[in-house]
Amino acid sequence: MFPWHQIDTLLLDMDGTLLDLHFDNHFWLHIVPQQLSQQKSISRQAAQQLVEQAYSQVEGTLDWYCLDYWQQQLGLDVLALHQTIVERIQLRQDSMPFLKALKQANKQRILVTNAHPKSLSLKLEHTGMATELDQVLSSHETGFAKEHPQFWTHLFERYQLQPERCLFVDDNETILKAAQLAGVGYQLGISNPDSLKPHQQFADFPATNDYHLLLDDLLQAST
Repeated sequence: MFPWHQIDTLLLDMDGTLLDLHFDNHFWLHIVPQQLSQQKSISRQAAQQLVEQAYSQVEGTLDWYCLDYWQQQLGLDVLALHQTIVERIQLRQDSMPFLKALKQANKQRILVTNAHPKSLSLKLEHTGMATELDQVLSSHETGFAKEHPQFWTHLFERYQLQPERCLFVDDNETILKAAQLAGVGYQLGISNPDSLKPHQQFADFPATNDYHLLLDDLLQAST
């Protein structure tokens, strides 16, 4: 699928790409409305509408991904609520074999995520995946979400990357497009970010539902 000899660095999203997106979907679409319903003594449907309206106002911005913002907006201890379902934070079954193969192939592995540092820390601690990453960058450190061109400028400068020799992997087609426009040479979509939901289709990028399908070509190219 890719000319691996022309790729030095893998830029890897976290939620839905290395981790099963089920945790986040369950948290934001079920736990948060449920807690808001109890806190405000309103129906679950009314709470759902409040949450969806609040989400839509900041979608694609850094606030959308900010736990501190949502704690203030919703009046909920969002991080504490994360802890109540921490067992749902799970690596994709194919992530660690892929990360290990990338190391074997001498590819740099950089996690690039919009996740808030508090959420990022919790997920890294719970999964242990940091042992198979060379660098970790939250967009909150840059001041720009991955949807924004300046995130990519910051990323390239920080790690002295040649963007044309990078492959970016994400489950969000809008963000894949942002990376492409910023000059990232290769993009890969993830068609099954949430293990409990149907696969999604990508219009403009190649996609996979299993990293194992990449391993033979990847390891062949490294020999």
